[in-house]
Amino acid sequence: MKKIILLFISLLSFPVLSQGTEDAIKLLDEVSNKIASFDNIMFEFTYVLENRSENIRQETKGSVTISKKLYKINFLGYEQLFDGKMTYTIIPENEEITISDPEEGTEFGINPSELLTIYKKNYAYQWDIKQNIMGIPVQYIKLIPNEEKKELKYLLLGINMKTKLIYRLIEIGRYDTRTTLTLKNINTNIMLSDDFFIFDKSKYPDYYINN
Repeated sequence: MKKIILLFISLLSFPVLSQGTEDAIKLLDEVSNKIASFDNIMFEFTYVLENRSENIRQETKGSVTISKKLYKINFLGYEQLFDGKMTYTIIPENEEITISDPEEGTEFGINPSELLTIYKKNYAYQWDIKQNIMGIPVQYIKLIPNEEKKELKYLLLGINMKTKLIYRLIEIGRYDTRTTLTLKNINTNIMLSDDFFIFDKSKYPDYYINN
């Protein structure tokens, strides 16, 4: 599942608004505006893939650093870097680097820089349940695709109501598949080197480069 969403694009249109929809949009815009105010953001995450009918549950952890459209992700034993033009996937186990167009996406399906503003692409919104998760008040917004998608039923975007930042993203699929991305240890406006998001080929002299 590969999908790329343009970062910080404006909503083209809004659905007919109910009170719950208005509340959802207000909260989502508050979160988006707060994130946009940061120079950068770094967080760790847990990614869980479940399919109950197939008795599958896989859990993986990783970390991401994002600065506007640029990102660096460590996940599944590889590092992926987007420098604003191309995506570099570095796989130490195979001593291989793949250089690709950013539209090919990432292994967990969502461009990390778009995770924080994912709602801004052709979704209808519904105010959903509120949960207390280990003392964290999490308000869920249900995102329903305006156009039917083959694999996706809907998304649940959980907002930490204390920090007004994203806490969890749950994707409900059409074939008993559920993926859950939970963010933790979020840090903002950290000091990054000037070349943090620049791919340096000289660091990998023996790697095979596939482009």
